[in-house]
Amino acid sequence: MTSEAVAGRPKELEVDVCIIGAGPTGLTTALLASKLGLSVCIVDRAEGRLQVGRADALNARTQQLLDNIGILPGLLALGVKCNTSSTYKDGDFTSRQSKWWTSLTNSRFKEFLMIAQPEVEQALVDGLGIFVYYNTEVESIEESASEVLTMCHDLTIRSKYTVGADGAHSATRKLVGIEFSGTKPNMRWAVLDTFLKTDFPVCCEIIAFEKDGQSRVSWIPRERGLARFYVLLDGEITQENTERSIREHMAPYNVEFVGTEWFSQFDVQERVARTFISRGNHRIVLAGDAAHVHSVNGGQGLNTGISDAFALAWRLNMASKNENPAFLNSYDEERRTVAQGVVDIAGKLVRSTMRTAEEYVSIIEKHAGNITGMGITYPMTTPFAVPGCYGEFVAGARCPDFPFTRSDGSVEFLYQIFEYGKFVVLSNSALQLIIPTSISQYVLEWKVSLAETRFDSFKVEIPGEEKVLSTTFDLGKGEDITVIIRPDLYVGYVGLDPSSYCQGIALSSFSL
Repeated sequence: MTSEAVAGRPKELEVDVCIIGAGPTGLTTALLASKLGLSVCIVDRAEGRLQVGRADALNARTQQLLDNIGILPGLLALGVKCNTSSTYKDGDFTSRQSKWWTSLTNSRFKEFLMIAQPEVEQALVDGLGIFVYYNTEVESIEESASEVLTMCHDLTIRSKYTVGADGAHSATRKLVGIEFSGTKPNMRWAVLDTFLKTDFPVCCEIIAFEKDGQSRVSWIPRERGLARFYVLLDGEITQENTERSIREHMAPYNVEFVGTEWFSQFDVQERVARTFISRGNHRIVLAGDAAHVHSVNGGQGLNTGISDAFALAWRLNMASKNENPAFLNSYDEERRTVAQGVVDIAGKLVRSTMRTAEEYVSIIEKHAGNITGMGITYPMTTPFAVPGCYGEFVAGARCPDFPFTRSDGSVEFLYQIFEYGKFVVLSNSALQLIIPTSISQYVLEWKVSLAETRFDSFKVEIPGEEKVLSTTFDLGKGEDITVIIRPDLYVGYVGLDPSSYCQGIALSSFSL
């Protein structure tokens, strides 16, 4: 819902979280925070929701996360799956690679889902069900020890926390005075969303076209038969020059542009905010492009922003309900580390377009963990990620997704059952779990035991489930082990003393 539909919008609002920016990062943060019981307000300077263009793909990790909150099924029906990267030169395909997708383990998603950003935003808005105040520009932000005052032209918002998800030119970041350091390579790209009439052998693959030893054109397959092109040009950036370059790279095949939906251009920037959290009272947080920007190569922008939202919302919930912003500290440390890695890899990719297509694809393969989103890990430097591993569970890494079988034979996967916002303790240990009172409402204990009928099967008792579930996934064969899954579906702890991990989380609230 948007503010245009509301007659007589209020002059003042008081909420738990004010979100500035109604792109994928802001909308996902709002949706998650609302699911956790927080009151939310979203403002955006744009006149209305995005209609065309911008991001074009959901990686495997983002699909996992959106599936967890029920948003993905509708998008799967609209998008196009793609797990192959190809190279083309001199009139023929020279290579095809997909192993970094097909080799993914413990995931139901092993491909990009190609889909327009406006479709993603619409799905999030539909799931959110609250008004987005468009055409509302932030003029000032004041932070105190107990609240944030966000002032727009005709709207004042009092909130416990404010999230700046307002893009690369973030007003939030500028008003708070956070440095946005980095580099700006001398590279300017054109992007074109168009329908083609061509005798080129069209396929559902990401194609890097090579000409004169460089790979300056990429073709991304899209929904509805749409084609997305990224084109690096010298000289004037126009649609005519962009189309001419595409024709030259696709020769000897004929290409006719029969309907263009969007044409734009962008400078490559590589920047990461000096901090993602205001240093005054720790109540203003940056996420998405407001916190980090980089080239589009690798399709990491929207995906990194949505992961920011999943890393942030549960911390906002704990900070808000415990009246303590210290719970946000680890967000800054973890997500800035990830952002710097994303910027570095995107930088390597964009510079490799000046080389052969095969060299470009080899860099994608080398950094496939970032491209798929499945290899991104968190440092062992906060109380929320403590070194340890067992089987497929590795602290700081994504939690594996594995199937459970119900008594009626139906199957559901962990990510479909998992309740976002809770720490889940998977334990087959007889040790008593001691959970500090301050975090007890955020912790669920799933009891694990060996099945009586099969030596390789486990029974799992989940609070709220009527029946005991079973799984053959290794949850501790032959030894006591406890795994703690974080609210964002990363592994936080693997070991024999889960009470110490819970105590560390509670103590983190005193670390401002």
